Amino acid sequence: MGTRHRKSRKRRGSRTCGWGQIGQHRKSGSRGGHGHAGMHKHKWTWVLKYGPDYFGKHGFYRPNRREVKSMNLIQLSTLVENLERRGELKILDGMPVINLSALGVGKLVGGGKLDRGLVIIVNSWTERAEKAVREAGGRLLKPSEIEGVAA
Repeated sequence: MGTRHRKSRKRRGSRTCGWGQIGQHRKSGSRGGHGHAGMHKHKWTWVLKYGPDYFGKHGFYRPNRREVKSMNLIQLSTLVENLERRGELKILDGMPVINLSALGVGKLVGGGKLDRGLVIIVNSWTERAEKAVREAGGRLLKPSEIEGVAA
């Protein structure tokens, strides 16, 4: 556009240059705030068009933290009682067998007590859980150890 056609050239001396009341085209209010003000509000369409990667995480890779589902001894004894009531409990060497890894439980935690010996198949366990199971006369096995044993 040529200089002679610009609004600023034509409106010289008119005080507001076609912007109405004084102050309508001054300061930061005319552009919706300073800096990134309103990026999640009234400037959202601007973000979508010109800065789509502005929000969110960028940079260093952080691996996803794997969540391990756990079960304590009280929950385990309740589970065994329920399975026994339904007649779904398997017996090995005179002790009930419970496969926690097949149920999606990754770790046995030592909260509570066991009243009888159990053969428990689980990926990992705490020292306290191991002590409680051994005192009750049971044993802990990893899923890799049961391939030779009928479970």
